[in-house]
Amino acid sequence: MKLEIGNFYVKDIVFGSALSYDKGLLTINKDEALDFIRQDERITEAQLYIAKPGDKIRLCPVKEAIEPRIRLNGKGSFPGYTSNLDKAGEGISYALKNCSVLVVGRHWGGFQDGLIDMSGEGQKYTLFGSLNNIVLVADTDEVFEQREQQKKNDALRRAGHRLAEFIAQCVKNLTPEDREVFELEAVIKRNPEIEKLPSVVYVMQPQSQMEEIGYNDLVYGWDMNRMLPTFMHPNEILDGALVSGSFMPVSSKWSTYDFQNCPNIKALYKEHGKTINFLGVIMSNLNVALEQKERAALFVAQIAKTLGAEAAIVAEEGYGNPDADFIACCVALEDAGIKTVGVTNECTGRDGQSQPLVTLDVKCDAIVSCGNVSELIELPPMETVLGELESLGRDGLSGGWADDEILGPSVRKDGSIIMENNSMFCGDMVCGWSPKTMKEF
Repeated sequence: MKLEIGNFYVKDIVFGSALSYDKGLLTINKDEALDFIRQDERITEAQLYIAKPGDKIRLCPVKEAIEPRIRLNGKGSFPGYTSNLDKAGEGISYALKNCSVLVVGRHWGGFQDGLIDMSGEGQKYTLFGSLNNIVLVADTDEVFEQREQQKKNDALRRAGHRLAEFIAQCVKNLTPEDREVFELEAVIKRNPEIEKLPSVVYVMQPQSQMEEIGYNDLVYGWDMNRMLPTFMHPNEILDGALVSGSFMPVSSKWSTYDFQNCPNIKALYKEHGKTINFLGVIMSNLNVALEQKERAALFVAQIAKTLGAEAAIVAEEGYGNPDADFIACCVALEDAGIKTVGVTNECTGRDGQSQPLVTLDVKCDAIVSCGNVSELIELPPMETVLGELESLGRDGLSGGWADDEILGPSVRKDGSIIMENNSMFCGDMVCGWSPKTMKEF
C-alpha cells in the first residue's frame, strides 16, 4: 500500500475575496466558507477567525483540530464520516501544513473540551499554539446537551472536518512544495535483509469507553466501542481513517490532526529497513468492564505474536480507568515474549506524590511519561478570547472548576486563570509530539 501526501506549507492566513493558496499565503473568503458551514441546519451561529503564533489570543472551549486535506481522486478525506465509506491509505492526498482548523464552542463547553494560548507562557502547552489556525467559533441547536458535562459535539465536530476539506480545495490543481511517500510491503513478503531486523508493532488504544454511540473515536465512521482489536496498515491512520471523538479529558485527547500526522508512526516508518522491521499498527480500544479489558489485551497479544512481533510500543488515549487497559495490554505482550514500551501520561496529583497510574505491574518496566494531568497552571489575562472563557470553570472542563476553597475560581474577574494541565487541548501529546522530559532528583 502506497500513500503519497503532497505538502503545501502555510506561512500566513488572511481573509480575502477568493479561496486561494500562493507561495505560503492561504486566503479564505470568509462569507463563502460560512455559507458552506451553515448548510448544516443545526449550526445556529458561526464565525471565522485567524489565530497565529504570537497573537494575544486565548481559545476556549476548543473541541477539535483537523489538518486541511484533499484527495485527488475526488473522494472525501474522512471516509465513512464526511463521505461514503472507502479505503484510506493509498493514492495521493494534498495537505496544508503548519496550519489547522480549530473548532471552538461559542458558549458551551464540557469535560472533553480545552484551552489554547497563542502566545505567552501558555503557548508552549499545546502544539496548536505554534500553528497558523483557522478558527471556527460556532453554536448549535443541540440544546439537549448544552448543560451536560459530557457532550457529543456532533454538529460542531462535523462542521470542522467539512471546513477542512473545503479549504483544502484551493491546492487541488497546484504543485506541492514537497511530497511524503509512505509505503510498507506485505508483512510476509519482505526483503530478507529487512526480515533480519527486529520486528515492531505499534499498538494504539484510542478512546472508546462510552457505551452510548456518538462520543468515541471513529474508524471509517464506526464507533470504536463496537469493535475488537484489529490489524491496520499505518497509512490508513495517516490518511483519515480515524476521526477523534468527544469524551476523554482533553490533555489526553488525540485530535484528528494528531491521527493525520501521528509522529510515532512516522518515526517507526523512518527506522523501517534501517534498525527495525515495522510490521504495522494493532488498533485496539479502551473498555469499561474488566472482562472487556482482558479480552482486548488477549487479542492484541495474539495478533502481535501471530505477526511475529518481537517488540511493541503501546500508547493510550486517556488515564484513570483506561490505565487498566494499558497495563493489561503491556503485560499480555510481555507474557507473549514481546518486549514492550508504553507511552502515556500520568495522574500524580497536584503535588506529584500520588501513584501515577491506577494500576501497575512489575512487568511494565519501560514506560514513557508525557506529563502529569494534575499539574497546576496559572496564566495571566489574554487580550482576546475566542469562545467563552467562563466555560472553563462553569461547564465542567476536566481541568477547571467553578470555585475552590483554597485556589478560588479557575476564571478570575481580571481574566487570568488557574487550572490543571487536564484542560490544555491535546496538551500531553502522547501520539509523539511531546517535548517534555523527566527530571531526576
